[in-house]
Amino acid sequence: MKIAIPTANNLLAMHFGHCEIFTLITVNPENQVILGTETVQAPPHEPGLLPRWLAEKDVTLVIAGGMGQRAQMLFADQGIQVVVGAPAQSPEALVKSYLGGTLLSGINLCDH
Repeated sequence: MKIAIPTANNLLAMHFGHCEIFTLITVNPENQVILGTETVQAPPHEPGLLPRWLAEKDVTLVIAGGMGQRAQMLFADQGIQVVVGAPAQSPEALVKSYLGGTLLSGINLCDH
């Protein structure tokens, strides 16, 4: 399983669509172990591009602070699950919380 998290200063970036860096974390969900972490530069902002780009990188889950409804639908079209309303924590902490079933998601911080 590969999880993508938009990041800035090694914390979750709250506005997904304009994020410049993504942290990609590969995990084994069965034993809840992080297998690898990489950071990648996002492509230039273009509506609808990120879902395809992350799908090409084998991402199956995105953890975000906020994301518009259209983007969420485009991710669903790519077979990528989205969790919105996550707190501004480190990518590793967010993934560990998700795997442990304790990730608190709140209000979607994006209204478009």
